[in-house]
Amino acid sequence: MNSQATAIRVEDLSKTFETAAVLHDFNLDVRAGELLALLGPSGSGKTTLLRIIAGLDFPDRGRIIFGRDDATRVPVQQRAVGFVFQHYALFKHMTVADNIAYGLNARKRSERPDKAEIKRRVGNLLDLIKLSGFADRYPSQLSGGQRQRIALARALAVEPRVLLLDEPFGALDAQVRKDLRRWLREIHDRTGQTTIFVTHDQDEALELSDRVAVLDRGRLEQVGTPDEVQEHPVSPTVLKFLGDTIEVEAIAQNGQVLVSGRPTPLTAPQGLTGPVKLYARPWQLQFADADAAHLHGTVRSSYRTQGRQRIEVDREGAKTVVVEASDTARLAHGREVGLRIVGGWVFP
Repeated sequence: MNSQATAIRVEDLSKTFETAAVLHDFNLDVRAGELLALLGPSGSGKTTLLRIIAGLDFPDRGRIIFGRDDATRVPVQQRAVGFVFQHYALFKHMTVADNIAYGLNARKRSERPDKAEIKRRVGNLLDLIKLSGFADRYPSQLSGGQRQRIALARALAVEPRVLLLDEPFGALDAQVRKDLRRWLREIHDRTGQTTIFVTHDQDEALELSDRVAVLDRGRLEQVGTPDEVQEHPVSPTVLKFLGDTIEVEAIAQNGQVLVSGRPTPLTAPQGLTGPVKLYARPWQLQFADADAAHLHGTVRSSYRTQGRQRIEVDREGAKTVVVEASDTARLAHGREVGLRIVGGWVFP
């Protein structure tokens, strides 16, 4: 970990634009040196939170603490943050080297490194992002992925206390995004920079981050490691946002969870009794004989994707469910099937 990395505390933050509240009494602790993903649907408050941390917007109430310093009203120029946007924001008339050095050259003379130091720092960053032969090129001569690497190098050049990334790969195609995810994780591990990463892409957040903060309608739903938020979601909102989800009416009774009168492997939370919602992932359903099934329906479609068979099953008077299986042959449209629930989560 970078010994200079800065912890961030967001305390009781609220922000309203016109009549719409974007953040409500929001609290979050970001650990020094971690890569934290802010994940949530459009309008959940992710980018607003990032802009307030950066100093590009100011809250109506609450505080932003960098380490031990209250940064709430500190202007963006004095916060020592590096910011990477989705659309690169490189200067087209400048070379790669000049783009990276821009933040250093823009400092007042008393705080500006000398030319030799700036050149050394730019060279080191070009090595770090694996574009060492590109110093004299212009942005128009680079691919989208290369431009985004330059944008990150420019943000790192000023040796920021905090690195903020707002959907940095959103404008790139799927394969380039995958490559840059791995590369960004490598860069983070080498620099130990405290990094906050905004995305609406679940796979990106879960693959890249040390911890994930899931936002919804301006509130923090859950924060935890990728494994924690996947395996122990605290609400249906988190569960649904992190992947395909089947929702089933169930009954909690004597500690058991029953569907269609048959017990499932799930245990009801203590004190919970009566109607509940059971949620399961597509791989937590198995085909079963009618007398052992919790659900019944007919096959709407069956197709293979990423080495697994996905089967859509229509249920009379209920939502279609999706089943994933690795060892199932393609099933004919209209075939009647039974499904047994083998895992999942229960909420009131």
